[in-house]
Amino acid sequence: MPAKVTLTVTEGKLKGKQFSFDSRTTCIIGRAQDCNIQIPNDVEYKTISRYHCLLDINPPDIRVRDFGSLHGTYVNDRCIGKREENQTPEEAARLNFSEYDVQNGDEIQLSNTVFKVVIEQVLQHPSTSIIPEIESLPSQVEFNLDGNLGSMEGYTKLKLLGKGGCGEVYLARNDATKELVALKTLRPQVAVMPYMKERFLGEARHTKMLDHPNLVRFKDYSCSDGIFFFTMEFCDRGSVINLRQKRGGKLSVREATDIILQVLDGLHYAHVEKGLVHRDIKPGNIFLTVKDGKLVAKLGDYGLAKAFDLAGLSGQTLTGTKMGTPAFMPRQQVLNFKYVKPSVDVWATVASLYYMLTGAYPRNFEGIDPMLAVLKTQPVPIRSRNASIPQTLADLIDLALKDHRDLHFPSAIEFKNALLSLI
Repeated sequence: MPAKVTLTVTEGKLKGKQFSFDSRTTCIIGRAQDCNIQIPNDVEYKTISRYHCLLDINPPDIRVRDFGSLHGTYVNDRCIGKREENQTPEEAARLNFSEYDVQNGDEIQLSNTVFKVVIEQVLQHPSTSIIPEIESLPSQVEFNLDGNLGSMEGYTKLKLLGKGGCGEVYLARNDATKELVALKTLRPQVAVMPYMKERFLGEARHTKMLDHPNLVRFKDYSCSDGIFFFTMEFCDRGSVINLRQKRGGKLSVREATDIILQVLDGLHYAHVEKGLVHRDIKPGNIFLTVKDGKLVAKLGDYGLAKAFDLAGLSGQTLTGTKMGTPAFMPRQQVLNFKYVKPSVDVWATVASLYYMLTGAYPRNFEGIDPMLAVLKTQPVPIRSRNASIPQTLADLIDLALKDHRDLHFPSAIEFKNALLSLI
């Protein structure tokens, strides 16, 4: 256990209680029954909101953000977010309160409840990584994007495919086999802490074991001139996002369901055979290629999504306002991020199907904090977005997206069978 964050209640009815976190998770504090830390829901604590604030924890890092509460959230007597007295909760939900990085010894106060923060760093024994050069990653990585993209230990970079919070993705050629691959370079932060590196490499090794026609194949990983990179199967037709753009904003029922059925096959394999939950399924992670004249869908970043997140390389925090994750995330993934079950992947897959058929997210996010939208709202019935969708299919999608404590379809195979029964 490399690091641990502990919150100890020093004032209030919960005085003396401790809440410890030793891995990546989220923690919602408030009076609502489903909060991770539930404050007593009585008159004495009425100044604390039902969903008061959100902690984004990745030990030893911890960030806090207020949800627009009337009485605010304080760190060391400094108010880091609250709504004005004349603002309604609905108006406050449209505000973007900044995240605050909490340090060891800080105090977080919600009205009459105070939490003392203790961050424990556990010394690690020297690492024996299979890629020892990763320790020497430079502080910055620069690439010449003017035609001479260079090479990386056995690979020649041909084209920049995209940039993200983790690094860059290139179309590259294996110099020995001449095979085209997707090559992803990682930002130097991967080596800031040895245990973060080991977490990432452990997930990478695990992901390399996946072998299914509907999962993007993770091929290799190495280090070149101090820069860590890995290669994956290259899908030459881009992602569902690209296909949607070519189709004018949305896909036909036939095309969308065919893609989703393939994704469900990949999910079933990963869940049942490997015990892996993706946790970041979205249209941009569903890649496409053609084999024997047929469009083949492949779910990407399987297992690596968790690795990026654990290593702090995901490029976005869960508490942030970027829409990539919350738009395809059910409530239980916010409330119980660490222990999510395969059902959250099924929900996200159905949410992706919804998006493919309508061009819209299942929930309304406009003018509201994304995480509050996930916590407080239900998806909009799909025929309200696209009335041409067959009623039976619409009913199935709406049923699958009902976002209660227990999601309706616990497994990929159950939703696949339900979908096949309509098709």
